[in-house]
Amino acid sequence: MLKIYNLLGLMQRAGKLITGEDLITKNLKNKKIKLLVIAQDCGINTKKKLIDKATFYGVNHIEFSDIENISRAIGRDNRVALGMTDDGFIKKFKQLLEEGGRL
Repeated sequence: MLKIYNLLGLMQRAGKLITGEDLITKNLKNKKIKLLVIAQDCGINTKKKLIDKATFYGVNHIEFSDIENISRAIGRDNRVALGMTDDGFIKKFKQLLEEGGRL
C-alpha cells in the first residue's frame, strides 16, 4: 500500500486534492471534485454528511484507509476526507487500489 500513499502525497503537492469538510462541500457543489475518498474511521455523522452530499451532486465516493495514514500521506493533520480533482490521478489511484486491496 506504500505506492498508494506516495500517490496521495504527489497529488497533494500537485494541488489536485481538496481537503477540509467546508472546502469539500463547496467544491462538490461546483463539480470540481470527481472522486471523494473518505477515511474508514471517519465519524458517523461526518461520513453520512459527506456521502449524502456526494450522492446528491453525482460524485462517486469510496472509503479508504484511516485518518492517520491519509493525513500522514498528504502531510496535513486530521484529514477525514479527500476530494480528488484530476482524472489521471484518479485512474492511477483506482488501479493501485485494485492491485493492493484496501486497508
